Amino acid sequence: MEMLPPEEQLKIIKRGSVEILVEEELLKKIRRSFDTNTPLMVKAGFDPTAPDIHLGHTVLLEKMRQFQDLGHEVILIIGDLTGMIGDPTGRSEIRKPLTREQVLENAETYKEQVFKILAPEKTRIRFNSEWLEKLTPMEIIKLQAKQTVARMLEREDFRQRFENHTPIGIHEFIYPLFQGYDSVALRADVEIGGTDQKFNLLMGRELQQEYGQEPQALVLMPLLEGTDGVKKMSKSLGNYIGITETPKEMFGKIMSISDELMLKYYELLSHLTIEELAALKKGIESGEAHPMEAKKSLASEIVGRFHGIQAGIQAREEFEHIFKDKGLPEEVPLFKLAPDEAEIWLPKIMKLSGIVKSTGEAIRLIKQGGVSVDNEKFDDPDKKLPAGEYLLKVGKRRFLKITRE
Repeated sequence: MEMLPPEEQLKIIKRGSVEILVEEELLKKIRRSFDTNTPLMVKAGFDPTAPDIHLGHTVLLEKMRQFQDLGHEVILIIGDLTGMIGDPTGRSEIRKPLTREQVLENAETYKEQVFKILAPEKTRIRFNSEWLEKLTPMEIIKLQAKQTVARMLEREDFRQRFENHTPIGIHEFIYPLFQGYDSVALRADVEIGGTDQKFNLLMGRELQQEYGQEPQALVLMPLLEGTDGVKKMSKSLGNYIGITETPKEMFGKIMSISDELMLKYYELLSHLTIEELAALKKGIESGEAHPMEAKKSLASEIVGRFHGIQAGIQAREEFEHIFKDKGLPEEVPLFKLAPDEAEIWLPKIMKLSGIVKSTGEAIRLIKQGGVSVDNEKFDDPDKKLPAGEYLLKVGKRRFLKITRE
């Protein structure tokens, strides 16, 4: 495949990025790659601390795919060993380490899910235990000797914990050294990571220089806010959009984000060209493009990427049927009451049906006005209904039919 001119490559690589360290060095690497027709070695690492990948993770994967499409070699590092240590980034306390069994189980699901974005034939997957477990105790000591405690305490999270007299495990200092050593072991030209990983990625540059290698360039990507529009997408915060969720759920969650956040999702996740993206932004600013229609197109594109184009189209059609035509989904879950039930308490039914996780959550949603029964607002969590047939709607996307046995 013929490579694009270096300046054109850099323009694509910079899309959506927060910072490139150092841009002049990256352009120099790209020019050398172009002149010698030799692909750059681009790496990104993921610690498999949870089994599922969400759209926040795919920001890095999409940037990796861009490098692949530009003709470069991509290595996805699964941090099976670093995952057992636990990344201290952003932590206010020592992270509980995972077992090897947990890490490897999660890693298998990562391997399956990443190829929904990355080209399998252009991707190398490596586990960092391949080289980290081979380090002898003396080699680890020599690695540690290349940094100081003062340098580690430059990290804000470490510094705050130190000042607050909160324990810092010695093994936590090892983490950035091991992550940085990944770049040494692979002689990486470029590393991609989130802005929260800047310290760890810079460690890779420093260690490469210590080991006599040309330092890697860094492409820092922003953290993607979740459906709340405020905090970083996270499963623990409940604001995530998982790539294995159903087309209907994924589409609905994307439709719930703000118009402002939608444009960020477009820039980081959509496959629109730079020119098409600029035209879309201009259209929304001028009023020529309707944000709702743009959001539906984005949701359809993303659902189509993970579930197939037809699934994206169907999810859009069902969404429009429900919210434009005030219809119902094609399939509404059914909850059957026990024959001897004379009355029902909705929070209990909502929990038992699985439409919410707890009666506490159900009570909160009812009080907030997020629940309706037969299209009538239901705002009294203590009120009991006579046993019968009802159509329950929770929020904008969840429906439940209640019926007798």
